[in-house]
Amino acid sequence: MSNETPKLYVHKPKKAQLKKHLQQQQQQQSRPSPSPVSSSSSMASQSTTVSSSSSSVPPAPPKESFARRYRFLWPLLLAVNFSVGAYLFMRTKKKENIEEEVAAAISPPPSAALGNTSTSAPAVIEPVKLLEPIPLDQQRELYKWMLEEKRKLKPKDPEEKKRIDEEKAILKKFIRAKSIPSL
Repeated sequence: MSNETPKLYVHKPKKAQLKKHLQQQQQQQSRPSPSPVSSSSSMASQSTTVSSSSSSVPPAPPKESFARRYRFLWPLLLAVNFSVGAYLFMRTKKKENIEEEVAAAISPPPSAALGNTSTSAPAVIEPVKLLEPIPLDQQRELYKWMLEEKRKLKPKDPEEKKRIDEEKAILKKFIRAKSIPSL
């Protein structure tokens, strides 16, 4: 056994070349071979048939581009793109309309602010309902809860820490006081 290492292709044949070679072999096998007169003459005839068959085989048609191969996808892609764009456009329109309605509900119309009574719909003013006062023990519980929440806060800078400490001191005063001032 000789020292034969596996040979690596320095010039590896392309896939198209391999396909051509396989096609040529299939054509040779499908054609009836001439009667073997002599081995050297049959080899020569095979080499001439290989060279003649390679020249007689027309080159493969050029591959179609990606866009043409999948031309049925373009209308679908355009329709989906258009629908997504329309959806996003309408969603932003809705948000703007909602913001306008909220702004109109909060602020009275300019004609009502000026006292102009010529508008078709008179402004309805609802009386402010007075709520019942909260009992002292519930107020103290609320202040205690607020104090606990202030203790949980983590200040980011010294100014914020100072402000939180002042608020906690005020809450402690309200909790300790016998009577809580009404707000």
